[in-house]
Amino acid sequence: MTKTIRLTMAQALTRFLGCQMTEIDGRKMPIFGGVWAIFGHGNVAGIGEALYQVRDELPTFRAHNEQAMAHAAIAYAKANFRRRFMAATSSIGPGALNMVTAAALAHVNRLPVLFLPGDVFANRIPDPVLQQAEDFSDGTATVNDCFRPVSRYFDRITRPEQIIPALNRAMQVLTDPAECGPVTLALCQDVQAEAFDYPESFFAERVWHQRRPRPDRGELAAAVAALKAATKPLVIAGGGVLYSQASGELAQLVQGAGIPVCETQGGKSSLPDDHPLNMAAVGVTGTSAANRLAEEADVVLAVGTRLQDFTTGSWALFKNSGKTIIGLNVQPFDAGKHQALPLVTDAAEGLAELGAALNGWQAPAAWTDNAARGKKEWQAEAGKVTASTNAAYPSDAQVIGAVQRAMGSDVILLHAAGGLPGELHKLWQAGAPGSYHAEYGFSTMGYEIAGGLGVKMAKPDDEVVVMIGDGSYLMLNSEIATSVMLGLKLTIVLLDNRGYGCINRLQMATGGANFNNLLKDARHEILPDIDFAAHAASLGAIAEKVSSIAGLETALAKAKDNSKTTVLVIDTDPLVSTDVGGHWWDVAVPEVSSRPQVNAARKAYEEKRRMQSVGD
Repeated sequence: MTKTIRLTMAQALTRFLGCQMTEIDGRKMPIFGGVWAIFGHGNVAGIGEALYQVRDELPTFRAHNEQAMAHAAIAYAKANFRRRFMAATSSIGPGALNMVTAAALAHVNRLPVLFLPGDVFANRIPDPVLQQAEDFSDGTATVNDCFRPVSRYFDRITRPEQIIPALNRAMQVLTDPAECGPVTLALCQDVQAEAFDYPESFFAERVWHQRRPRPDRGELAAAVAALKAATKPLVIAGGGVLYSQASGELAQLVQGAGIPVCETQGGKSSLPDDHPLNMAAVGVTGTSAANRLAEEADVVLAVGTRLQDFTTGSWALFKNSGKTIIGLNVQPFDAGKHQALPLVTDAAEGLAELGAALNGWQAPAAWTDNAARGKKEWQAEAGKVTASTNAAYPSDAQVIGAVQRAMGSDVILLHAAGGLPGELHKLWQAGAPGSYHAEYGFSTMGYEIAGGLGVKMAKPDDEVVVMIGDGSYLMLNSEIATSVMLGLKLTIVLLDNRGYGCINRLQMATGGANFNNLLKDARHEILPDIDFAAHAASLGAIAEKVSSIAGLETALAKAKDNSKTTVLVIDTDPLVSTDVGGHWWDVAVPEVSSRPQVNAARKAYEEKRRMQSVGD
């Protein structure tokens, strides 16, 4: 007879989460780093009480914003290379919907997070309950259905025993390298409190290991043949290199074969910036060294990348008409994109087998030497734009140079949307794998500070530096207070260009008038004079506004010794960006306009579109 234990559904859920383990570097540990929770009537009595009972084994963390706590959970998973992750629970209604943006972020970036939003009553007796949105034609619909298109797996728990198959399926998705992404289990609030006789075996400890599928023999042979026939081979390293912890295998392959490497936003730090074969960033925000090679390459080995438009220059970057793309990816959907030769495999396994098969083969020396010259030329150009200055309003690049000089490459540098991703992708000199943490898959404003908190939770001994613009800061800054409360120190560099400077520059580049992006160009009676340092100090941080690049470097040196989160504010120029490097990006310009500037931009746009490879 099966032994059972009578628990509420919420108690069974939290007990199950605490029994799931992983093994990292030979050490067994809980796979869930904890649960982020903001309680409301839809989860406080059920899952809230259940979390209290397991608070020592499965810690609960309180945040100030549901989207932010989910961002922190996602950043935690990314910093752990998907080997550990977190859950996030909210009440029904606005609390749940606040997490949908974060779910989309995790979905795009293939990152594991377990969402546990409260839901309506399964019995429907008290309907409509507080925060319930009724569908006039569908009695089963709730706001949590918004999670469906941005979840890898979605379930609504309407009976307590349903949590058994649902949690088993959730763990399979969260730990699968190909299917990995957000899981949503919508928890009907009455069912959270209902009891069931659960089998004790459901709570047996289980250790989850990272699956590493090896390549198909035929696909491997085709990839090897293509590479051996190449005269101008190039590797694009994507985020999958880091998730697979395949930097060693990547280095061994390219060093043996003399193949230059460039990196996507997600893949930056796959190799250290000073590696002689690392040409750094590729694409719209790429270096001249990387993009020049990408234009000429006859074989492109795309490792662990989904080849989004910033990487491919909207499919206008790769100009060699006879090129072959090899899609080395654990997910077949990505491996076969753009008529690529698919090589469906774990990145570490695939790179190791490619390296073994290519043993003794090398790319032509002229190609490798050409890459080395390009890297040297790029480094000289990058040094110029990041050099110190006495300008009253320095550029983003000059601020990046100051942070690099003061903090070095040993820190974890985190950023997200706006102008900083483009500049940092090109200019930041990353060190160890994972030391460059970008959220540019979904380009989510407001990710930065919460994401920094999640990274610090994953890497408490590392120095975490967050670079953020004033636009993102104003959208979501509440977790400064959480970082102080938890004793998790961040160093935050806030660049104030008084508006959405990146989009303002894009608006100008596409012929648009300066409109509604910079504060001065938005409808106003009085221009706001925001004291960001005072605001950050009010949240408990050490805060200072600096007036120069030299002052920033001095303040950063002091911040290293600070015991809690430090926010340093500097005014910057909203109109200046780095001219060197980069590539065209397809942003549609109006075909008809009464403004000559737009008509001129449309003409230039049509000329650029002719570079695109349709169907590749």
